[in-house]
Amino acid sequence: MTDSEIHDRISGLVDEEHELRRRVESGELAPEEEQARLSQLEVTLDQCWDLLRQRRARRTAGQDPDDAQARPPVEVEGYRQ
Repeated sequence: MTDSEIHDRISGLVDEEHELRRRVESGELAPEEEQARLSQLEVTLDQCWDLLRQRRARRTAGQDPDDAQARPPVEVEGYRQ
């Protein structure tokens, strides 16, 4: 996946997040359903951002950014901010 593809994926996930919020506000979706999906979106977004950071680091180090791989959710979610 290229940087551009990752950015597109992030944009799509953010759009989905906004749509979920809109649907809850209009009564089309239960808040519990929204929260469950938002939790999934958050993990996927974290994985995408991590992958972009990996690609940038590899590029800076003179390595092939295409060798970067998405890390499992348990690893990405375990990072300290």
